[in-house]
Amino acid sequence: MSAFFIRFAICNLFISGAIGILLVIKYLLRNVLTSRMQYNLWFLLFGLLSVPFLPIRLNPLSVLFWFRHVDSAASALPAAAFEQDVPHSGNISAGWFHDFPIYASQEIPSVFGMLLGILWISGCLFMLMATIRAKLRFRAIKKSSLPLENPQVQALYRACLRELGIKRTIPVRSTAYLKSPVIEGLFLPCIYLPLPLVCGDSMGELRYMLLHELSHYKHRDAIGSYCMSLSCIVYWFHPLIWHVLKEIQNDREIACDAAVLKLLTEDSYLSYGNTLINFAERLSFTPFALGIGGSMTQMKKRILHIADFQPASKAKRLRGLLACFLVAVLLSSFVPALSLYAADTDRYSFDQINRSICSLDLDAVFDGGTGSFVLYDPSTDMWQIYNQDLAVTRICPASTFKPYSALLGLEAGIISPEQTTLLWDGTTYLYESWNKDQTLFSAMQNSATWYFQSIDKQLGLSAIRSFVRYTQYGNQNVKGDTYWLNSSLCISPVEQVEMLKKFYYNEFEFSPEHIQLVKDSLFLFSTSDGSLYGKTGTIEYNHQNTTGWFIGFLEKEDHVYFFAADIHNKNGAAGSTAAEITLSALSEMALWTSSQDEVYK
Repeated sequence: MSAFFIRFAICNLFISGAIGILLVIKYLLRNVLTSRMQYNLWFLLFGLLSVPFLPIRLNPLSVLFWFRHVDSAASALPAAAFEQDVPHSGNISAGWFHDFPIYASQEIPSVFGMLLGILWISGCLFMLMATIRAKLRFRAIKKSSLPLENPQVQALYRACLRELGIKRTIPVRSTAYLKSPVIEGLFLPCIYLPLPLVCGDSMGELRYMLLHELSHYKHRDAIGSYCMSLSCIVYWFHPLIWHVLKEIQNDREIACDAAVLKLLTEDSYLSYGNTLINFAERLSFTPFALGIGGSMTQMKKRILHIADFQPASKAKRLRGLLACFLVAVLLSSFVPALSLYAADTDRYSFDQINRSICSLDLDAVFDGGTGSFVLYDPSTDMWQIYNQDLAVTRICPASTFKPYSALLGLEAGIISPEQTTLLWDGTTYLYESWNKDQTLFSAMQNSATWYFQSIDKQLGLSAIRSFVRYTQYGNQNVKGDTYWLNSSLCISPVEQVEMLKKFYYNEFEFSPEHIQLVKDSLFLFSTSDGSLYGKTGTIEYNHQNTTGWFIGFLEKEDHVYFFAADIHNKNGAAGSTAAEITLSALSEMALWTSSQDEVYK
C-alpha cells in the first residue's frame, strides 16, 4: 500500500502539468468559448483527478514498435552476480532442462511511502470532518427555515420557472440565518432565501436572485459543487488544486450570470450587476450549496463580464464545441500516464466475472508449500486455478522472460532463424555450460543468461519498453539492464498463461517463423501423453532459492493446455521443483499419466 502513495505523489506531477495546460488553453480560447463551455471544461480535470483511484488500469499500446534503430547504454550482468549461485539439486533429471538460480534483490517496504500515506489520510480525514461539520451547520439552518408564504413572491417565483422553462417546482424557504440566497441539494434541491429579502420591497433584486439560483438547478451545477468538495478532501495538499477550485467557482457563477443575462433586456444588465454588488459581502458558504455571492475578486470578474456581455452567436457556440472536443482529446493523453503510475502494480486485476474459473485443490501436490498453479484450456475457455490470491500476485519472471527476449531478438534481426549463434566473450561463469558459444536452443536449454542479456544490450531499453507495453507483459516496468532479474519487471501466474496463449496463437502478429522457432526452443520432450514445452525460472536471495517458476504448454492430440506454476519458500523453491509440482498437478487432473521413468528416458 505504501507504494501506491509514492505513485500517487508522482501522479500529482502529471496532474499539475494537465492543470497548467488547461489554464493556458482557457486563456487562449477565452474569446472563443462561451461562459458555459469554459466552466464545463473543468469537468475534464475532475475526470483526470479520478483516474489514480480507478480500479481499471488504462495502458496505451505502443503503436510505433521500433526494434532496429534504438541505441542504449545497457550492459550485461557481470559474472560477479553469479559467483554465489548454487544449482538446485532437484529430483527431475537435468537431461531435459537446466535450471540455474538468478540472484535478485527483494524490495523493502518504503517507510517514506507509509509516512506519505499516513499524512495524506490524516489530511483527508481532517477535511472530511470539516466538510461534515459545515454540512451539519447548514442542516441546522435548514431546520429553522420556513416555507415561502408571501403570495407576491410566490407569483414571482412561478414566473421565473416559466422564463427558464423549468417544469419541476423547486421548494423555496426563507431563513434568518443566511445573508445571501443559495440552492442546495442534488436530487431534492431547495432554494433558501434570506428572510429580510423576502420581506423587503425590492422585487427586482429578488427576481434576479431566483433566476440565478434556478439557473444553477437547470444546468445541474450541484454536480460540480460535489466534485469540488470531493476534490478539496482528496487533494487537500495541492495548492494548484485550491487555486483551480476558486477558478471553477468563479467560472460557474459567470456561466450562471450569462444564463440569466440572456433572459434580460440589455437595459437590465446594470440592475443585475448592482444586485451582485449589493451582495458582494454577504457570502453564505456551505459544502454542496450554490449561492449568488462570492469573494470580492470573483465579484469584480463577474461585474466585468456583465459589462462586456454579448449573447453568443451560433457560430461561436459551434467553434466552442469544436475547441472543447480538441481540448478533451489533448487532456486524455494524460490518462494512460496517470493510470499507469497509480495502478497497484503488485497485483493483476483479473476479470473473474466474465470468465469460467474452477478452483483446484492441490494441497497434496504442494505438500504444505506456498505457491499457485494456473491451467487454461482454450477449447472450453476454462481456467483452473489453485490459490487464486497468489495466482494474481506479481513477482519477478526470472528466466521465464527469456523466450520473449529471444522473440524480440528475432524480430529485431539480432538473431535469425538461419543464424542464432552468439559468440561467448570469454567471461568465466560459474556454470560450465555457459562458457562457450550459444545457439538459441543451447542458450534456452542451459538457461545461459549472458546470451539473452547480449540481445537486450543490442536492442536498448527503449525497444524493450516498447515491446513489453505492446505485448502488455506484467507491470510493464523496465528499469536498468537487469529488469527481469531484480523485480522491476513483474508478472503474475495468470498473466504468464495469458502471455503464453498470445504467444502460441501469435496474437502479437509477429513473424510466424520466429514464433515457431521460439516454440521449438522450448520443447522438452514427448511421451504418449503429448508434447511438453516450457521454461523454468529460479530466484535466489541471500544464498537461498526463494522462488521457482515453471511455465509452458502441453500439446495433447488436438488440444493445447497452457500452464504456470510458482512456488515460494525460504529455501528449495527452485524452478525444477515447480516443474515437479506441475507434472504432479497435470497427473491429478488426468492430463498427464506417464511415469517419471518414462519421462526421463
